[in-house]
Amino acid sequence: MPQPSLWPTSRLLSTAARLVEHSWNENLASIGVTHAGVIALDVLAAYGPMTQARLASLVKVQAQTMGKTLHRLQIHGHVSRQRDEQDRRSHVVTITDAGRTALERSRRIERDLLPGGDRSSDELRAQLVGIIASLGDARWQSAGMLPDDDDLSSAATS
Repeated sequence: MPQPSLWPTSRLLSTAARLVEHSWNENLASIGVTHAGVIALDVLAAYGPMTQARLASLVKVQAQTMGKTLHRLQIHGHVSRQRDEQDRRSHVVTITDAGRTALERSRRIERDLLPGGDRSSDELRAQLVGIIASLGDARWQSAGMLPDDDDLSSAATS
């Protein structure tokens, strides 16, 4: 097998992402969250209560996947789910105080995970943001799940 220095950039990126996620999840287990849970908590902290479907859309995962993540978060007391008064078939998800504490602890874990902290290279970060924007938008737009700016604004005010 060729040395990583000879690998294509996409393989390097995929392998690095997988290793970072495994390490991060090992550290996050101590506070009862996973990588997926942190992302959900981060969105809830930023935009406020919302339906599970809306949260899944913003995080760019299927509603069923979000349901599993929320179940784990609810067991640990990081979120609460209540029936939506306007649509009794839906649940509104809210981050709890325990969830905010877990989110803050997860941010410290994330910051300390890599050498150089969470902003080790502005150039690398800019490239990663570009990759996420171009590949993520194309993937989720074709699935009809990409939120637009109006959706993000209304999520922030609801």
